[in-house]
Amino acid sequence: MPLRTLMVDSHCHLDRLDLASLGGDLDMVMAEARRQGVGRMLCVSINLELLPAMLEVVRRYPEVYASVGVHPNETAGREPAVEELLALAADPAVIAIGETGLDYYRSSGDLDWQQQRFRNHITAAQRSGLPVIIHSRDAWQDTLNILDEQPVPGVMHCFTGNRAQAEQALDRGLYVSFSGIVTFRNAADIREAASYVPLDRLLIETDAPYLTPVPFRGKSNQPAYVRYVADCIAGLRGIAVEDLIMASSENFSRLFRKTQH
Repeated sequence: MPLRTLMVDSHCHLDRLDLASLGGDLDMVMAEARRQGVGRMLCVSINLELLPAMLEVVRRYPEVYASVGVHPNETAGREPAVEELLALAADPAVIAIGETGLDYYRSSGDLDWQQQRFRNHITAAQRSGLPVIIHSRDAWQDTLNILDEQPVPGVMHCFTGNRAQAEQALDRGLYVSFSGIVTFRNAADIREAASYVPLDRLLIETDAPYLTPVPFRGKSNQPAYVRYVADCIAGLRGIAVEDLIMASSENFSRLFRKTQH
């Protein structure tokens, strides 16, 4: 049955999709997303070297927006200075700073550089007035400590914590976004958090091409599959999927404060 409300994939990487496994053409991927009721997407930056090509992809589709930032695990490219982030964020397509944050799962040793990178992104978000997209993996307390130093509006992307951690994020004014992980069999804590987060603070995402939801695990993810995240969370909460989609879409508009470019 067609949806009355269009969904938003609040976090994807269109420039990194495995197009060979998705029909070989980004236009086909976008057409499938529209068929599934996805009306808007946020294409998220992971480094500055790939940003120009990513923005070219974004400009092809009026329903797609962009962020600007460097992922905490990126080490090969140039380090993002605050002034450069601000200059790049002036692009009309850009509605967020990030993704940024801390990831101690793939990085080890002295991680002061990663923490300083996170602080630089937060400073750019504060000065630009744009929200920040936060990645946190095996670094929860340090993530909170830095956010307490520099409070900023934003979203805890691809939330993988428990209910108590969701409450900590909400207490800091953040939105909480759930990906296809919520559909995984071993994700009981995440499902509990998805049931707990208030409807007016919840977002849905694919993180495509990663984290493909059930029933497509093992295949490359795409924005069309955000419907399965919505279906799962609506079922957990015992509400109509239309209500979940409407709330998450309104939350996206409220947080990012742009609906077209």
